[in-house]
Amino acid sequence: MRVGCFTPLLSQFPLDKVIEKLKSLKISTVELGTGNYPGDPHCKLSMLENEKELTEFKKKLDDAGFTISALSCHGNPLHPNAAVAKAYADVSRRTVELAAKLQVPIVIDFSGCPGDSDSAKYPNWVTCPWPTEYLDVLDWQWEKKVTPYWTEHGKFAKDHGVKIAIEMHPGFVVYNPETMLRLRSIAGDSVGCNYDPSHMFWQSIDPIKAVRVLGDAIFHVHAKDTQIYDYNLPKTGVLDTKKYTDERNRAWIFRTCGYGHAYGWWKEFISTLRMYDYDYVLSIEHEDTLMSPDEGLTKAAEFLNQIIIRERPAAPWWV
Repeated sequence: MRVGCFTPLLSQFPLDKVIEKLKSLKISTVELGTGNYPGDPHCKLSMLENEKELTEFKKKLDDAGFTISALSCHGNPLHPNAAVAKAYADVSRRTVELAAKLQVPIVIDFSGCPGDSDSAKYPNWVTCPWPTEYLDVLDWQWEKKVTPYWTEHGKFAKDHGVKIAIEMHPGFVVYNPETMLRLRSIAGDSVGCNYDPSHMFWQSIDPIKAVRVLGDAIFHVHAKDTQIYDYNLPKTGVLDTKKYTDERNRAWIFRTCGYGHAYGWWKEFISTLRMYDYDYVLSIEHEDTLMSPDEGLTKAAEFLNQIIIRERPAAPWWV
């Protein structure tokens, strides 16, 4: 297992400076955004039509001793506005194609969220079973929108030798282990998850126990923490819609690794991932509004590098 970095937090720097910074933190694995929500100028989809640009990009990373853990294109390909949905889906397809050319095994995305009908303007995330029309909406979403898109897109990825890792995130149809495994049963084994424990914490899902639920559906892992504020939680519950920058009043906020949960928790989390044969990357994602990107990245890298399990040991003598 190794520490990596999701590079949009360094988007203000050219790639040479990104490599220099990450080397100083003992990181040589990057997760690169290609478009949709994650803005990142370092990996351009235009390389699909420009072989020279693609070759130079690969050489720069190879010469620096860097590998790419995943290409990320988080978007909403199920958006009820057809033009918006098409734009997100096009970026997702082109990202799969670029991943295949770069021999990157994973593309990270959101599941998306439709509206409540073909005439809807905005996504409609269903969070309760009553009144019963909410369940009618949910059934319609999965039957008419989720299943057709992900059946086709999962096959498209598999045909290109790429796996799609869905980030479970409230606001989209896949937001917890149950909905993740439901999508996987529809789309096939080329679709799994990008596991971000910070998204589990604030739903009151134990991220370590959820590893045991997800098992081999975990393709990629984000390293990000969450801090719960017990003083504010009784006022709002976990579905807190205040801005992330309103830290004093929110029930929870995203934190740098180690600032929401202690060293011991992260040791057990990483050990449980290893127990379930996850031996890939912990990709640092910085969304801590109390720290600058530089401080958050530096502290997360130092913290994780102390506890990362780098090699699986040989079997004990008695086995």
